[in-house]
Amino acid sequence: MTAQDEHFMQLALEEALLAADEDEVPVGAVVVMDGQVLGRGHNQTETLRDVTAHAEIIALTAAANHLGSKYLPGCTLYVTLEPCDMCAGAIALSQISRIVFGVADPKRGFTRHPDAQILHKKVIVEHDLLADECSRLLKEFFAGKR
Repeated sequence: MTAQDEHFMQLALEEALLAADEDEVPVGAVVVMDGQVLGRGHNQTETLRDVTAHAEIIALTAAANHLGSKYLPGCTLYVTLEPCDMCAGAIALSQISRIVFGVADPKRGFTRHPDAQILHKKVIVEHDLLADECSRLLKEFFAGKR
């Protein structure tokens, strides 16, 4: 991965911090195409009282609105935590080309279904970008809840 990838994951981490400030699970996401951020999002499930208001969904919607299209080929989604099944389904439907996530989610992440083809087989999936930072933010948040 490149320095540009790190830059965009840092932007996703900034979104995650916004979520933490709102007492939401600190997950952030950005959608990028050709070096330009098209959409940003952070978890807002508590704020909006909406179980679908995950960072990825909000970022995908913002990017689609920016482009005026429901499809996002040529785009990369940077997200601090591995997407859940719902988000992976939305990612698949959006036709996004690449996903980069910070830290795996062994309890709810889509990769826990190794035999399921949730994403299109051509989608590039990369992981562990700024994993320590992403993990630390989540651990600190949940430690504060206990």
